[in-house]
Amino acid sequence: QVQLVESGGGLVQAGGSLRLSCAASGRTFGSDTITWFRQAPGKEREFVAAISPSGGTISYRDFVKGRFTIARDNAKNTVYLQMNSLKPEDTAVYYCAARIGSSLLSASPSNYNYWGRGTQVTVSS
Repeated sequence: QVQLVESGGGLVQAGGSLRLSCAASGRTFGSDTITWFRQAPGKEREFVAAISPSGGTISYRDFVKGRFTIARDNAKNTVYLQMNSLKPEDTAVYYCAARIGSSLLSASPSNYNYWGRGTQVTVSS
């Protein structure tokens, strides 16, 4: 059974940094696109960043460009999201999702097969 587990969330002051991790079990996801989404209270889930299986193709939402970095270590079956210069509007539950057997990046949650339960990120002003 495939499981994705996010970790690394927490409370941080504006301008601070956090590093999220998404660890997979039950499957080697070296052929899967992995994407980070987030959802703030009362808002729809939104795309944050995606990385292709090889790590050679990456996409970011405009509002995180220059502040967030997505990376993966296929040997560890883990994808990371380094978040710098955090802002209060970054407060949300962050989810990772896997698009099995695909190298196509997508911002649509409906294209993803497996999801983690999320990790809370809270940025205070």
